[in-house]
Amino acid sequence: MYFTDRTDAGRQLAASLGHLKGRDVVVLGLPRGGVPVAEQVADALGAPLDVCLVRKLGVPYQPELAMGAIGEGDVRVLNDHVLADSRVSAGDLAGVEARERVVLGQRSRRYRGARPAARLDGRTVVVVDDGLATGATAVAACRVVRAQGAARIVLAVPVAPADWRERIGREADETVSVHEPAFFYAIGQFYQDFSQTPDEEVIACLERHHARQDQDDGDPEVRIPVAGVEVAGHLVVPAGAPGIVVFAHGSGSSRHSPRNRAVAESLNRAGLGTLLFDLLTEDEAADRANVFDTELLAGRLARATRWLAGRPGLDGLRTGWFGASTGAAAALWAAADPLSEVAAVVSRGGRPDLAGPRLAQVRAPTLLIVGGNDPLVQELNEAARSRLTCENRLVVVPGAGHLFEEPGTLEQVGELAASWFTDHF
Repeated sequence: MYFTDRTDAGRQLAASLGHLKGRDVVVLGLPRGGVPVAEQVADALGAPLDVCLVRKLGVPYQPELAMGAIGEGDVRVLNDHVLADSRVSAGDLAGVEARERVVLGQRSRRYRGARPAARLDGRTVVVVDDGLATGATAVAACRVVRAQGAARIVLAVPVAPADWRERIGREADETVSVHEPAFFYAIGQFYQDFSQTPDEEVIACLERHHARQDQDDGDPEVRIPVAGVEVAGHLVVPAGAPGIVVFAHGSGSSRHSPRNRAVAESLNRAGLGTLLFDLLTEDEAADRANVFDTELLAGRLARATRWLAGRPGLDGLRTGWFGASTGAAAALWAAADPLSEVAAVVSRGGRPDLAGPRLAQVRAPTLLIVGGNDPLVQELNEAARSRLTCENRLVVVPGAGHLFEEPGTLEQVGELAASWFTDHF
């Protein structure tokens, strides 16, 4: 017997995961027994905690045989061999999936309440259970998490049979276990207390961890006055930051943009401050003409930057602008103002061409980042770059599409942006 209970198992497992501390990690516990273990891991790593909701899609006449699995966000992974051998029709598959999605939604609402699911795209995701026996659930979880955009998957369990890595195959990028006994009959044989984990305990684990994180993080939300209205922002300034990067979102997205938040976290880890804010109010964003009004968005960006410079303790810090999609055009439009003091500009999958004739007036060093699988935008960026007279560089990220949803591509964007801003701050 190795563990007193799941809390003890979580603490022991956390000790084997110290190399992940300080990285952009989110911890997912498999309900129900994996969540108390995952709580200890998330606490030790200072990482967000959430549940990994996965539902097996069983063959209709043999439900224990998995023909696939589903996860949140309309994610579905299928086992083509089982589907072919079992001759399941498209209608039967759709019926099974529909029933399991109802259960998935019910579980999400019960466990999370109104709190949104943790963002996984571009991040390292640690999938945690209280042990591994057959490995079927863990494999399904890894596949679903991968389909949800995780850049790297670490599968971590307190105990597993000696051959568990062969069972998992290449579904996880890294596997971690505390004990791998030669004689393995059931997970419960290694726990003094392996009683069933009720839903109430799962909810309590999540709420405890979220309360601790909220207390540690303080309140980064701010209200920014711009042109007679107030917009919401999310401001993070690490101690000793040499400057702050202000984000200009594109095509109507907000400060909650998962891709921009992933880049912001990379910049924060590099010691840089970040301000993600809504360029438009909700009412303004409802008018699509505002979404593509480059001059309007550029004015909002400039005003938010002036507001930032006037906040106590932030005067004297350099400022950079990070623009995505149409937000990149707004950043370059604003940077062409002769009074602009922005230190550097970075564009991700941007439309700098929309800044038109103002490109030649931009003085701030400008980095253009485009995806290798986004030829049209790459062509537009090359044309825009030819009109820039400031220090500039164009970087193509291999294998990346327009939204940089491919595993690892957003991490590359974060590293490139952090280096550019650090050099020019």
